[in-house]
Amino acid sequence: MEWSSGQKAVTFPLSIQDITPYGNGLHHINSILQPAVSTSAPVVGVAICSETVVPGCSTGASHEVDIAATVKFMIEVAKAFTGKQCAFYDVEQYDLLTSLYGDMSHLQTAGNGVVKK
Repeated sequence: MEWSSGQKAVTFPLSIQDITPYGNGLHHINSILQPAVSTSAPVVGVAICSETVVPGCSTGASHEVDIAATVKFMIEVAKAFTGKQCAFYDVEQYDLLTSLYGDMSHLQTAGNGVVKK
């Protein structure tokens, strides 16, 4: 982010529930991981963050300056990735993760049908 905008990168909240589909009764904090629950293909998400809570999916609110900064960032990442200067994941860590916990595709389902409130 710093390379493409001159601003420090910001972080955003995530919860373990965010890697599960909507509609399962769990509270979700961030929707950035939702594309990953619908495919077995690799997914790379880029969050467009705001200073305040803006439910974009409810309001359709978009800020073109933020979108432009995001596009610039994605272009810089694509250049670094194709130039072998960055990776989207650590192969050894991914292998360890899947050896410890399996492929975790069960998290892409609605669960076992038991919804606890």
